[in-house]
Amino acid sequence: MKILIVGTGYVGTTTGLIFSEMGHQVTGLDLDDKKIKALKAGKLHFYEPGLEELLSKHVQAETIKFTKKAKKAIKENDVIFICVGTPQGTNGSADLTYVRNVAKSIGKYMNQYKVVVTKSTVPVGTADLVTQWIKESQDEPLPFDVVSNPEFLREGAALHDAFNPDRIIIGTTSEAAGAVLRELYQNFSCPIIETNPKASEMIKYAANSFLAMKISFINELARLCDHLKINVNDVSEGVGLDNRIGPHFLNAGMGYGGSCFPKDVNALIQIAKDHNHTLSILEKVVEVNETQPQYFIEKIKQVLGGVLENKTIAVIGLSFKANTDDTRESPSLVLINKLIEEQAAVRVHDPIVKITPDASIHQFQSIEETVTGAHALVIGTDWDVYKQLDWASIKPLMEQPNIFDGRNLLDKGISEGLGFHYTGIANH
Repeated sequence: MKILIVGTGYVGTTTGLIFSEMGHQVTGLDLDDKKIKALKAGKLHFYEPGLEELLSKHVQAETIKFTKKAKKAIKENDVIFICVGTPQGTNGSADLTYVRNVAKSIGKYMNQYKVVVTKSTVPVGTADLVTQWIKESQDEPLPFDVVSNPEFLREGAALHDAFNPDRIIIGTTSEAAGAVLRELYQNFSCPIIETNPKASEMIKYAANSFLAMKISFINELARLCDHLKINVNDVSEGVGLDNRIGPHFLNAGMGYGGSCFPKDVNALIQIAKDHNHTLSILEKVVEVNETQPQYFIEKIKQVLGGVLENKTIAVIGLSFKANTDDTRESPSLVLINKLIEEQAAVRVHDPIVKITPDASIHQFQSIEETVTGAHALVIGTDWDVYKQLDWASIKPLMEQPNIFDGRNLLDKGISEGLGFHYTGIANH
């Protein structure tokens, strides 16, 4: 098939390359000239393990191409995937400005039957809005169908998830459009759920919200475990072995972040409010997540004498999780801002993320430079490079050997055996 991917960000680029790998001819459309130039050169404009190699392969094979010319791209392709951003609006709901703009362009430029697929995470009822926007923009009433086909990719593991999905959701009331999507996904062995667009849109929000709930659950439980001197890791393991619950997303830490969970939980809460309903459990999920970094700050203050002013704090790990350069809603950055408010001197390191220079934050290329003279070291992201670090060589560089492990990444006993004062999340 000839497939158009509108939006060449994380979701769009990954989706397009998977279809290229499956033998389809793919075009990536974006208005950002810088992104298009990079992609044409086989270079990713974000970090995702293994993806750039696949990009280079298909750019050279000419099975994927990139363009800014919307009119030509829409006319030449039969299936159009909408993969643009849906940022959080001021009231917590998803902003559909980019989705609407794409829909209007499709209506304006389409020349024959098209299957329009929303891959972006969108509120319940968006398929109907996309249908309306396309119709309003048509010069003549050409046929089309709109399908909801949400993505379930994990940043840092996108290629694995794209090739090995847990499930594929196809939301449409059109048999013709359903047949097109079934053909596209015919080589996948996972369950394929066919439903209506509204249910498909809700599945995406419900899945992300449930995972966020597991994170806030274990983080709130960790606070009690701290009080009772219980190792929350033991609790997580014992609970996670129940196959009705599972071990995933039960690791206590500084909270969830990224481009999906915060935005999607807030959007689902707002959808409920718009329909005079209250999702009280999810409201509590947000409350726990927003207060978790402050809970960790209090641990640091307790060890350092209650005051962080003029203390040098090294924070290693800036991305919201390992194997990505995404810092959106990163708990590490929330923590750093709180440290600055406490008038601490902040030094940071990340193996991938580079921040804009700031008078209040100093970034260093090496971990050794970062920790030199520090009164405390905070692990903010669970990068393997930090777990494998020669910690014995780190201790002499620090002013005070305090480790605050915001990811429970290290072994407490080993750390203390090296002479560190170790504080984790309920890691007793």
